[in-house]
Amino acid sequence: MILCVLGQVGTTSGALQALQKAEQEPSEFLDRHVNGDWGDVTDADKQENEVSIEQGFRILSAYTTSAGDRIWVLTEADRSATIILLPEEY
Repeated sequence: MILCVLGQVGTTSGALQALQKAEQEPSEFLDRHVNGDWGDVTDADKQENEVSIEQGFRILSAYTTSAGDRIWVLTEADRSATIILLPEEY
């Protein structure tokens, strides 16, 4: 069951470099995000994402690549766009 609509998808240059270094594709993390696997977030943040789906707020997932870099996947509240970025690029 898909929990999140992505809208226009983009990737920052830093996240793209991290994914290339890890030899992983953006789709791996987008699939997890859209299906409600929020990754390495706190239980409170997981609960907040569940509320965000119902109420139409921003959704944030956090993952660690196989090379050890942290990436975020952020879907805007209006579901018009999703971006993959590094936390320091926020």
